[in-house]
Amino acid sequence: MNAPAQYSASDIQILEGLEAVRRRPSMYIGDTGSRGLHHLVYEVVDNSIDEAMAGYCTHIEITLHADDSVTVVDNGRGIPVDPHPATGRPAAEVVLTKLHAGGKFDKKAYQVSGGLHGVGISVVNALSDRLVLTICRDGKLWRQRYEKGDPVTDLVDEETTERRGTTIRFKPDGTIFSETTFSWDVLASRMRELAFLNPNLAITLRDERNEGKEKVFNYAGGIGSFVEYLNRGKTTLFQPPVVVEGEKDGVVVAVSLQYNDTYQERVFAYANLIHTVEGGTHVSGFRTALTRAVNEMARRQKIFKDKDPNLGGDDLKEGLTAVISVKLPEPQFEGQTKTKLGNGEIKGIVDSFLYEGLLAFMEERPEILRPIVDNAVRALQAREAAKKARELVRRKSAMTGLDLPGKLADCSSRKPEECEVYIVEGNSAGGSAKQGRDRHFQAILPLRGKILNVEKARLDKALSNNEIRTIIQALGCGIGDDFDVTKLRYHRVLIMTDADVDGAHIRTLLLTFFYRFMPDIVEKGHLYVAQPPLFRVQAGKDVSYCYSEKELKELTNGFGPNRKYGVQRYKGLGEMNPQQLWETTMDPARRVLKRVEVEDAVSADEYFTILMGDKVEPRRDFIEAHAQEVRNLDI
Repeated sequence: MNAPAQYSASDIQILEGLEAVRRRPSMYIGDTGSRGLHHLVYEVVDNSIDEAMAGYCTHIEITLHADDSVTVVDNGRGIPVDPHPATGRPAAEVVLTKLHAGGKFDKKAYQVSGGLHGVGISVVNALSDRLVLTICRDGKLWRQRYEKGDPVTDLVDEETTERRGTTIRFKPDGTIFSETTFSWDVLASRMRELAFLNPNLAITLRDERNEGKEKVFNYAGGIGSFVEYLNRGKTTLFQPPVVVEGEKDGVVVAVSLQYNDTYQERVFAYANLIHTVEGGTHVSGFRTALTRAVNEMARRQKIFKDKDPNLGGDDLKEGLTAVISVKLPEPQFEGQTKTKLGNGEIKGIVDSFLYEGLLAFMEERPEILRPIVDNAVRALQAREAAKKARELVRRKSAMTGLDLPGKLADCSSRKPEECEVYIVEGNSAGGSAKQGRDRHFQAILPLRGKILNVEKARLDKALSNNEIRTIIQALGCGIGDDFDVTKLRYHRVLIMTDADVDGAHIRTLLLTFFYRFMPDIVEKGHLYVAQPPLFRVQAGKDVSYCYSEKELKELTNGFGPNRKYGVQRYKGLGEMNPQQLWETTMDPARRVLKRVEVEDAVSADEYFTILMGDKVEPRRDFIEAHAQEVRNLDI
């Protein structure tokens, strides 16, 4: 399509006020699905958390209402109501209607804050069908109402009150969001996390949609309690967790760590309460300090002989659970997503502070050092074994002259960005998939049986499993120390299993493998789960496919009383001929895919531990708690 020949000043649009947010909401909250919806609550709660970090708020209440609106109440100072010098309008109105308006750009109102961009509450207002602001401040109660970001009343002094704080009730705009129903579990997970990181704060979550369901999150033990929570259901090497906290050079540092007998490392890092999932300088400082302190104390306590080499940082990762929290005046995050802390000075501050703290802690509790060192030595031996196993895999590939496993039916394209590989359960389904695929960009990798449960295995043992080695060879990006996601041969990795109990188990085993050993494939958005249909419905010559009981019911209810139809329930992919498999599950124009994403790393880690770990009790409790949510149970 050709652009108009004339292009003048009249073609330049200026989006006034919050109109830019309503036009391009994803620029401000990520997306307009479930993640963006819940982000609205976080933005409001973050303002209350900033009041808590400043020492003025001790309680936050979040209430989910039946009409899909949410109320957030705090007992902080209340947003200022006096006229803003630049606009003459009340400061609270400016905060709710102007982007980049807030009290966080200098150090007068907030020394420490997570919300640095001043867009949070104004974005919530812009994307809400309606919002009511109530402020209790200086003995008066003020209220103002908004619709789609615009004030529809003035900020009015309605009555006197002894209360203090801010209340915001908002209802997301259903014309912007694809869904407007908030999840209790998603919000509860984030509120629990915030409560652990703020031991002087109580957060109440209430759900009026579910008979007034209520939970209070309040953990006086702070991050030490957080680590104990993360290690629930695991056998720890010592009790209680190590906790080192204090202040150095204007930076508040809090670190807690504990080892367990699993093979995974779990480090959760926060900067001004923001979960920095990609780590950063505070995590680098933590690793350096831990390695230095353990080696130093191991020599002081004569666990190491003079000729023994030091442990490396990688040796101390296995079984480590740690929470790192830093609060600093001017954090530098990489990008608006705030997933990595970049302040260079923080590495040295955390390193020196934590090193001294760990030495003092281990002086007081010398019994914790031996299990840490023994565990690290075993991890070192296992890493050496894994290295030999990886080299063996490479040698076998070199001997055959190929890097690809024989059972892989590869695609003809060599452009990773347009290629995809289906990891398929069994040879029968694999055969149908090979015949039905588009050979140009779709590869098929059939697996024989179930892969090893890697939740209970080190990398060296995992590499002894034929099916896991086959996956590693096919993907081409290595594993462990050799892993490099940029070498991934297919930018879409699709798990395709039968819609029965065995298929669900194989799918869970594969998800566990990718989450534990190739997490970047998940985090970079390369992993998908294919959704084969559950039913084939034929009415005369018309054939339809349904992916759920609900879809089947809606389809058949639409048939007239005299129309005859037959329903086939698919138990496995092998029951479909190649053409059916292509039409329903492999054709990009018609298939249903679910991209695997980790919205909450703490909950994801907990679920894998519960479902795939050694302890039976937590698994039974989980099944009992979620039994009513099961759909399409195959019995």
